[in-house]
Amino acid sequence: MPKGKHPIVLTIAGSDPGGGAGIQADLKTFHQFGAFGTSAIVALTAQNTTGVKGVHPVPVDFVHAQIEALAADLPPAAVKTGMLATRGLVECVASLIALHRWDNYVLDPVMVATSGHRLLEPDAEDAVRRLLIPRAKLVTPNLDEATLLVGFPVLDPSGMERAGRVLLDLGARAALMKGGHLGGETLVDILVTPEASVRFERPRIHTTSTHGTGCTLSAAVTAGLAFGRSLDQAVADALEFVAHAIAEAPGLGSGHGPLSHFVRAPKH
Repeated sequence: MPKGKHPIVLTIAGSDPGGGAGIQADLKTFHQFGAFGTSAIVALTAQNTTGVKGVHPVPVDFVHAQIEALAADLPPAAVKTGMLATRGLVECVASLIALHRWDNYVLDPVMVATSGHRLLEPDAEDAVRRLLIPRAKLVTPNLDEATLLVGFPVLDPSGMERAGRVLLDLGARAALMKGGHLGGETLVDILVTPEASVRFERPRIHTTSTHGTGCTLSAAVTAGLAFGRSLDQAVADALEFVAHAIAEAPGLGSGHGPLSHFVRAPKH
């Protein structure tokens, strides 16, 4: 960990002008956990709470330059990736994660927005499987993303655990299978590791303020890892933070509104 009480954390993802997801959500989350956030932007988006209107990928060579500039002067204690948009960007980011031996790496495999807009080109999915999953300390798919990655429908907790095992077979060291898209009054998330599967259950909060939930969760885990917390603890803290952020959502926008990134993060 870098000297001082605020470890450096890096997010490599897309920008959300509405501030609820992507780079903006990640940086807010890092700050709440007490980490110093840095970022490499791989795509600009035109979006708000009602959906994604457009995506403009950043040229691969400039993404490479952003990450190398940070690696040279502000090396991170932990890294996360979110939206990566294209195959070329996936390949670029994977090569740099390998080059710099960033082992504290959380992969949020952002593929499709809530509105249905694709945020990862179809020909990039295989690159995510081959190049990013094997480098991930943790991969955090929702049910739709898990289905695309493992090749079979993930529809219930038993399917979530099975899919998590497939992701481990692909090389991930752990998988947090997010069950937010399941029905029922109880929200179920499952952390799958080589040693065990751990269920996290809490009452569902009925709300439309869910924009940026996955980004915030993976950023919170990444911050916890940067502080040296165990994976189990980092995941538990992140889930607690997201639950509070949803409960305190400010009710902004006319679609799926953002969470509240003002809530306190668990401290240790």
